[in-house]
Formats: sequence, structure tokens, C-alpha cells
Amino acid sequence: MLLLRHCRSLTRVGLLKTQRVQLLQGAALPVAVCAGSLCARWGSSHGGHKSGQYQGSHGPNWRHALAGLLAGTGAVLAYGLHHSQTEQAATTIVQPIAPASSLPIYTQDEVTKHRSVEEGVWVTYKGSVYDITEFVSMHPGGDKILLAAGGALEPFWALYAVHSQDHVLEILSEYKVGELSEEDRRKQQSVKSTDPYSTDPERHPALRINSLKPFNAEPPPEILSDNYITPSAIFFKRNHLPVPQVDPKSYQLQVEGVPGGVSLSLSLEELKTRFPKHTVTATLQCAGNRRSEMNKVKQVKGLNWGIAAISNATWSGARLKDVLLAAGYRSEVAQQTSHVQFEGLDSDVTGTTYGASIPLNKAVSEEGDVLLAYQMNGEDLPADHGYPVRVVVPGTVGARNVKWLGRIIVSEEESSSHWQQYDYKGFSPATDWDTVDFKSAPAIQELPIQSAITQPVEGAVVERSAEEVTVKGYAWSGGGREVVRVDVSLDGGRTWQVAQLQSSEKGQVPAPSPPPGRAWAWKLWELTAPLPPAVQELEIVCKAVDNSYNMQPDSVAPIWNLRGVLSNAWHRVKVTVKEDEEKQKLL
Repeated sequence: MLLLRHCRSLTRVGLLKTQRVQLLQGAALPVAVCAGSLCARWGSSHGGHKSGQYQGSHGPNWRHALAGLLAGTGAVLAYGLHHSQTEQAATTIVQPIAPASSLPIYTQDEVTKHRSVEEGVWVTYKGSVYDITEFVSMHPGGDKILLAAGGALEPFWALYAVHSQDHVLEILSEYKVGELSEEDRRKQQSVKSTDPYSTDPERHPALRINSLKPFNAEPPPEILSDNYITPSAIFFKRNHLPVPQVDPKSYQLQVEGVPGGVSLSLSLEELKTRFPKHTVTATLQCAGNRRSEMNKVKQVKGLNWGIAAISNATWSGARLKDVLLAAGYRSEVAQQTSHVQFEGLDSDVTGTTYGASIPLNKAVSEEGDVLLAYQMNGEDLPADHGYPVRVVVPGTVGARNVKWLGRIIVSEEESSSHWQQYDYKGFSPATDWDTVDFKSAPAIQELPIQSAITQPVEGAVVERSAEEVTVKGYAWSGGGREVVRVDVSLDGGRTWQVAQLQSSEKGQVPAPSPPPGRAWAWKLWELTAPLPPAVQELEIVCKAVDNSYNMQPDSVAPIWNLRGVLSNAWHRVKVTVKEDEEKQKLL
């Protein structure tokens, strides 16, 4: 029955495709059930279909290539591109493309209207327009393919170098329906203005924007857990002010305040050459991650972050400890000072810069791993992530990881910055804006145990015929505490199963357990379980446990606070179980 249903769908696809090709080429093509150019790409036999994976002899090659091309997700690309281009060419039928002059011209506004299966799914690439609607239902990565809908393909392509292959472009070419207007091509040249944000860098269109000025955005949850190391382009963005333009040649990092020491002024080159380079894999999380769940209990003030204001990267640079030693730090300094302050080069119209501080013992600890980072994921820091230098304080809230670092001060006092003194602090649910005293609470440093479900997303549909459901997510704990277990429930928390933890990229040798107190990176997790019988809805829940046996609270209300920070209750996602259509007819 599945095969018959599949073939019927191909008949519809073939007709749609033939009508478009006839329009573009003025030639008729034969169409038959389970035949034609699409079937040639799948192979001579489609076989069964389970969990979105077709079993054609060559199907994975082109489907996974184009899926990754359109969605920019590593999970889709991880399979299917290992055959040679020669073998690919032997099973590939590429239809000739009409000259650009014979194709319709579309504006970007017209393309943007095609962002759903109902309205059609269109994308652009290098000035051409492609209609990939018929591919959506066959996409093994699910709705991720719709991330590029109505927009440019280039940002998704750039996430993964595997797209730079001729046969991928050949496959895409079959879906071409027109050209983008010359005016919209020119609009790619951004116009400078007096807007302080006019020089901000371009961002990946997959990011879900919480505010434009300053720019704050998170990736869609369903692609967050595709990679153990988050690609820089979709690493969550948390800016408080305009992104500064810093000339690396004239950059100077000021280091001062060490009792009995000296003031240092370090160029970028000196920072790179005078001090050994260290690399640390560390997760950064915004204090407001999952704030949206607190808003459902009672309105709070702050950006309405979902579950993806958290990401994981490798950071490389000089150790803060080494730089402080060069400035004259000695062990007895700890008796005179308690804090290390950081000032960024980002500023508002009054010249006020972003600032924060951390305890001195964290800054100078051999096990603290605090970096003055100039690289992220093996490349220069992107502008949004602090180019040319930022502080990376593993295990500590993102707000203390100051970007565009300009000044380091060893001091008896915490930073006087607004963001240290009057923000990023937690309070009782009973505290409101009329009674809050920010001086009464300590600044957040280490964050509590955290986990969330990235797949499936809220409102997703699970087919009963799949017989099982796969749940994925992330887990992390502050202060270097290692996540040792993630529990997952499919029935709202009545019964539990233990998920499998992942501490490296799939296919790589698992990383050894970190030294105690230095588990800076998250763990991705996954559970595949049978669908419970006779249920129409699943309430999927996750909760994590770290090696200090800290656990997440079961609900949001007891931890609600007026700033919506430290939101780490059990994460809950409701999905619908859809019965097989043939079974429903029999009933």
C-alpha cells in the first residue's frame, strides 16, 4: 500500500514537472507512473518507505545533496555524497535549461510570497529563481528545507563546503523557473547611512530575530543540534550595542590595575606571538535562554528567547592568566583584589561601553581555561562574535564573555557596568519592579543545569506508521559540571527513558571525559522509542542531571523572575500522532 501511495505521488510530481518543462522548453515529455527523470534519479526501484528514507539504489545521492543545499543542515549531508561524480553522472538525467532571456523575470517580493507548499516553495541562487515545491514532500530532513523558502540559497550553501560540487548545481538546475530582477540583484549592495547599525555585518537568514537594533537572534531549534560544534553563522547572536568596526592593524588591548605590576598595551600580533595559543571547546548560553516559557507564566522584561540562545564552539587564543602574569600578577595579589573587569569597544551614543567582570580566582586558575580568544571554530572571530578579540569564560553566563575586548582591569570591585550591577540577576517570584533591589542579589556567573528538546518541535506531526519517534536535544551545566544523564518522557513525565549522550561530532571518536570541573561543552542527546499505542498526542519532556546531581525543576512558576533569566524547568513539547490514512478508512 505504501508503494502504491508513493507511486501515485510520483504521478502527480511527474505531471507538475512535465508541465513546467514544457512551458520552458516547448517540448512534451512522456510521463508514466513511477517513471521519468525523477525516477531515474531515485533508481529503478523505490522499495519501501520508512521514517522518510527511500530505498532507491541511488536515491540518497541526489536527495541528500539537494536537501543539504536547501536547508544547510549537516545531518542531511552526512549521508550520501561519497560516490564519485562519474557514478553520479551515470544515473543522472539533466534536462537542458532554456536561455535566461526566455525565462520569466521575478521580483524578490514575488519570490518571498512562495514560502509554503500551498503557495509554492521558491528559492533564489545567483540571480536565478527555482521552484522546489515538488521536492519538499520527499525531503528526508522534514521541514528544515523550508528554512530557505522565499529567500536566497547562498547563506545555506555557505554553511557546508560539500555543496561546492558540479553535480549539486546540475540537480538544482532542473528546478529553475526564472530570473531575479536586476533591481533586486542591485539591492544586495547595502547603502551606508547615519544609522549606527548600518555597518553591522550580514547575518544568516535562518536565524530567528528577537531584535534588529541591536541584533539578537537564535537558530531554529531543529538545526541547533545537527552539529556538536555550532557553525559560526548560526551560533546565537547576542548584541547590546552596534557592532564596532575595529581595525586589526591598530588594535590595542589595555591591561591595567595589577597591584605592583605594569600596564600593558598589546597589539593583536603581540597577543598571538607573545603567548602560547590554547584551544577550548565551550558552550555559551544567554542568561535569558528559554525566557519565552517564563512569559507564558507572567510577562517579564527582556528579549523573548526560545530554547536556542545557546551554542557550542571551539575557541582559540591566549590564556588570560598568561597575560595577567605578564602584567605582573603574583599569587599575593589575590589578597588585595577580587575581580577582573572587562570593557568592550562597543558603545552607545554617549560613549558608554559594554562591561562585565568575573571573580579573580576564575581568571587566574590553571583549571579556569579563560581565554582572550581571537579564533572561533578555527577561523578569525566573526564580527558578531567579537572580532578581533573577546573573552571566553567557560562555564559562565554569556554576559561575562565580553566581545570586542578593549580593556582589562584587575580591581577590588566588580565592574560598575549597568549589565553587571542592574541586569542579569535572579530574584524571587514575589519580587516585582516596584520592590526590586538589584544590589541585593549577586550577579549571575555560573548557570544552572539545562536541557531542551530540539526535535521534534512543538506542534509537529508523527506518523503512526513510523512506529517509533526520535527525540533529540542538548544538555549543559555551568561551572564545568558534566552532564551525566538525560531523562526523556513521552507521557508528560509519568514514565521515563534514558537518552544516549553525544560528546563529539557523529562519526568521530568520542571525546574522553573532561577533567573534573572542566566540562565546558554541552552534550547532545538522542532517544528513539516505540510510539505508545492508542495515543493521539505525545507530551515529550526532558530533564538533565549533572555530576553534582543537580536536576532541573519540573515547572516554570517556582523559578519565575521579573527579568526572565535562569529559565531551566523541564522542557516540554507536544506533538500529534497521525493515524495511517488507509487504517482510518477501514475504521
